[in-house]
Amino acid sequence: MRDRVRDPGQPVYVISVAASIVRVHPRTLRIYEDEGLLCPARTPTNIRLYSEQDIRRVLWIRHLTQNLGVNLAGVRVLFELEEKLGTPILEALYTEPTDEDDDEPQAQASAARRAPSPQEMRQS
Repeated sequence: MRDRVRDPGQPVYVISVAASIVRVHPRTLRIYEDEGLLCPARTPTNIRLYSEQDIRRVLWIRHLTQNLGVNLAGVRVLFELEEKLGTPILEALYTEPTDEDDDEPQAQASAARRAPSPQEMRQS
């Protein structure tokens, strides 16, 4: 068998699986879609399908909202700015120290190693 490289833009996860992967309620993914932060593919029967890129985007949304206190409108603006300017704005925000860093430096460092960089999101 050949080693297949999966296309990160290929929609493969139904909403329940995608929500489980990123540890949010499926309703949260619907809210992100309503806010214009996600645009999952749809099957002919209108079932949402999420790609690896969508999963990475949700992880960024969660980081910005939960760790940095950015609201969803702010997240949208940051995504739009990064796309228009071609500058890694989100990467700078991810590495910027927060008040929580003093309390849990190992937890934050561990989370930083697991999260995809904005560069990876754009290249995918």
